[in-house]
Amino acid sequence: MTEERTLIRIRIDLAYDGTDFSGWATQPGRRTVQGELELALATLLRTPIDGEGAVRLTVAGRTDAGVHARGQVAHVDVTAEQSAKWGDDPHQRVRRINGVLKRGAGGIVVHSVTEAPDGFDARFSALRRRYEYRLRGAGVRRDPLTARFTADVDRPLDLATMQRASDELLGLNDFTTFCKAREGATAVRDLLSFEWTEAADGAYVARIEADAFCHSMVRALVGAVVAVGSGRIDERELAALRDARERTSRFTVMPAHGLSLEEVWYPGEAELALRAEQTRARRDPVLP
Repeated sequence: MTEERTLIRIRIDLAYDGTDFSGWATQPGRRTVQGELELALATLLRTPIDGEGAVRLTVAGRTDAGVHARGQVAHVDVTAEQSAKWGDDPHQRVRRINGVLKRGAGGIVVHSVTEAPDGFDARFSALRRRYEYRLRGAGVRRDPLTARFTADVDRPLDLATMQRASDELLGLNDFTTFCKAREGATAVRDLLSFEWTEAADGAYVARIEADAFCHSMVRALVGAVVAVGSGRIDERELAALRDARERTSRFTVMPAHGLSLEEVWYPGEAELALRAEQTRARRDPVLP
């Protein structure tokens, strides 16, 4: 058997406070979640940090600088020898990697480490993802204990109006208006849920779920709905902006620190490989 065929895929479920990180993805000279986690893995598995033999993570959602996560999922492929160095017991694996992270990467916590079933891909096998965005409008009492993960808006907000606007954005659409364009990528997404509630501390919390999100999409969607809730634009203009499929200055992309990746869902084991194949396929455009 070849080296590739003997690799063992490990699923890692984790959470992090993104305040002090330059996002998930490794960047030269910057502290990132991926960089710190790969460094911890290199320490545990006694592998090089870079080059041949280094371990590399694949993640469900590449969060931006300052964005948090409670339900992030990643996978890494290791040899049987490397797996043995980590230990056989899943709980022992969690304790060991958290011990390394605690020494050098405060703000990251691994919840579970398990051998992934055949066909599992942290990114492409995902069925849907759920984010939360927390914000406070003008007149709401500020709380320094939640300031690291709650954005402030300097205008009063109407929650019922924001919910109506959010409902109008649901469904399969081309969300180019709400995405930073990437060459060759599509902005067609299926927005499954966009619900607002009021938390006990008076903050408004948006729970947003889709099959996938493009770059900056969640923060742009929230910014557009906040513009409606504050009276800057009306609901009809929001619909027109969505259908125009062009970036606009009529609303503001919200700050990163209010956003958290909460949960990623996957299909049953028998459907993991098929789901990954379907996700990799380019989506057809949505006609006007």
